[in-house]
Amino acid sequence: MLNIIDLDIKFYDQESRFWNTAVNKISFSVNKGTVLGIVGESGSGKSVTSLAIMRLLQSGNEKIEGTIRFDNIDLQGLSDEQIRHYRGNRMAMIFQEPMTSLNPVFTCGDQVREAIMLHQKFSAKEAKAKTIALFEEVLLPGPATIFDTYPHQLSGGQKQRVMIAMALSCNPELLIADEPTTALDVTVQQNILQLLLKIKKERKMSMIFISHDLGVISEIADEIAVMYKGEIVEQGTVQHILNTPSHPYTKGLLACRPNPAYRLKKLPVVADFLGANQSKPVSYLLNENSYTQQEIDSRKNQLYAQKPILKLQHISTWFPVRNGLFGTSNSTIKAVNDVSLHVFPGETLGLVGESGCGKTTLGRTVLRLIEPTHGEIIFDGNNITTLKPEELRKLRREIQLIFQDPFSALNPRISIGNTLMEPLQVHQLFNTDQQRKTHILELLEMVGLNPDHFNRYPHEFSGGQRQRIVIARALALQPKLIICDESVSALDVSVQAQVLNLLRDLQKELGLTYIFISHDLAVVKHLSDRMIIMNQGKIEEEGFPENIYNAPKSDYTKRLIDAIPGLK
Repeated sequence: MLNIIDLDIKFYDQESRFWNTAVNKISFSVNKGTVLGIVGESGSGKSVTSLAIMRLLQSGNEKIEGTIRFDNIDLQGLSDEQIRHYRGNRMAMIFQEPMTSLNPVFTCGDQVREAIMLHQKFSAKEAKAKTIALFEEVLLPGPATIFDTYPHQLSGGQKQRVMIAMALSCNPELLIADEPTTALDVTVQQNILQLLLKIKKERKMSMIFISHDLGVISEIADEIAVMYKGEIVEQGTVQHILNTPSHPYTKGLLACRPNPAYRLKKLPVVADFLGANQSKPVSYLLNENSYTQQEIDSRKNQLYAQKPILKLQHISTWFPVRNGLFGTSNSTIKAVNDVSLHVFPGETLGLVGESGCGKTTLGRTVLRLIEPTHGEIIFDGNNITTLKPEELRKLRREIQLIFQDPFSALNPRISIGNTLMEPLQVHQLFNTDQQRKTHILELLEMVGLNPDHFNRYPHEFSGGQRQRIVIARALALQPKLIICDESVSALDVSVQAQVLNLLRDLQKELGLTYIFISHDLAVVKHLSDRMIIMNQGKIEEEGFPENIYNAPKSDYTKRLIDAIPGLK
């Protein structure tokens, strides 16, 4: 179906006047009815490869050499008019972020109908009927209603299903899915993978599935190509790659994702397997890093002999649902409903659940960024539920929040140094800006960044580096409690491992207390001392991670465990 031979992609850098190689002479093929998984970190060249196949690299700053043959047709030799017959019609692509791929001013139905009418001789009425049928095929609830719904009114999983429907609208023979499940709940991710496999089988379609997570790839692919720095370093069947990886980079990708079967002090990272370390087997790194039962019991005794630093007593946070701009409220969403919990000094309490379960609302209620409807918040022995704004501002020095998306949490017009100094100036910490700068430089070093990063801007950093900057900002005011809201969900698994290790090191060094919020039970189990499962605004289950994982009490918890992708 698809044959790639010696594909080489370079981009011209106007500043350095140098050609940078993004993809270096790679070759692979995709057979009819099979799924090829391409796995690698950000910058490995996997997404650029998919864009080259679709002939979507049109900036004028690229140089593409090699052969891309689809159904024995050389795509590189086709005119712009000719490639349109293939793109969207015989080959289709699902992009990574559905919200930025869908037009916010058009309904979901109109956008899919437009694609159908562009490539096929359908009337508007016929195209609408086919769109609704596609929405039904991708298991969207109320397909006719979704047709008239705008993208912002849908959940992440529903938007992704609209994108899948659009990609399938012209019955493509090859579907390219570029990170289609990144940052989705594990249960939604599992549903999307099962849906793609079902459609592939029914339509006898070929697929390229791109991801940074070998666990996800193992759920859907027949063969795997591992990409590193623009090259394919290893290629083979799923069983071969997972059971007998030969390249150190592949071994690193397999080892650095949290595995619920182990309780590790520190996650392995890709660097542990490259260079001088590449002779070390995975089993050595896992065994060397595993906690003993004696260490686990000792930490529990130390933590739970203390008084709680935070107590939530019957907290409820409800939102009225209004009709129209000035409409009256006739119903209520109970985002958090009668939740009570304790957090102890130096502890990591994990909050896990699907989107909409109330975990993020609960975290923001603790900070009183959202006001509770009922209940009391006791922090460090004081009832903070009724604090006035001025007192609340002082309190927020003690409790900090790490947001999910570091890029949107940083002002693109302000340098990193000034971003980190601002909270010190607001709270009047240190006497001079020079002292504040010295403190910030120490913080940058603490989170693994360089002093020369002080004057750089957010766009000059990778996702993992931006996450470290947001962690540094949370640490700047020397807080007692940090709430981490999905702070690693969109990161490459290798970068995720580095950030999780950093959070644990900082906790040990500074005596920090964490509430760690995530939809990924494997990540929460790795980092947490205790774990709370939330569902529909209530606590479904709570206890020690190993007890919940080995003997879950509720069906909801069992479903979360079963949805952990691969490598269980």
